[in-house]
Amino acid sequence: MKARILALTLLTLSTGALATTIACPDMKAATRAGACPTEEELLFTFNGYCSDNARLYGKGTEVCTDYQAYRKMKNVVLWESRDGEFQGYVSCDLTEAQVKALKPTGITANREMTGGRGSERSINRLMCSYGEGIVFSRRSREECRVEAAEACRTDSAACKADCASK
Repeated sequence: MKARILALTLLTLSTGALATTIACPDMKAATRAGACPTEEELLFTFNGYCSDNARLYGKGTEVCTDYQAYRKMKNVVLWESRDGEFQGYVSCDLTEAQVKALKPTGITANREMTGGRGSERSINRLMCSYGEGIVFSRRSREECRVEAAEACRTDSAACKADCASK
């Protein structure tokens, strides 16, 4: 029996595919990684972003029709998980207490191509949703598999994935 366990352990180690379980970050331990823009900065960038020249280059004309729509899109600040593995932009209209009270309600994993046309280079993203458009993502070369995506909607402890190096 011991020989079989040893053989299985060595086989797993030799493939280099040990999976690690990664859970969505606990927002109680998340920290803000920057400062929110001031109202003056938002007005200044609104005028620059939504000027006639910016619209010629196709930069978000739909938000340029209303300052409040622009403000909603740009009045955000970067937050990080305690270990720095996950990052996400959160509205500055939310208080720190509101952000820290958020619980994950969804988890997905996908692969993004990072190279040019015909390139095989990719990065894997593990994304945790917290509602209200708040998504914290982890980018790595590890491939992640989400087993209980449906359970995550109602049980934040189920919001995890198994990730392994290729």
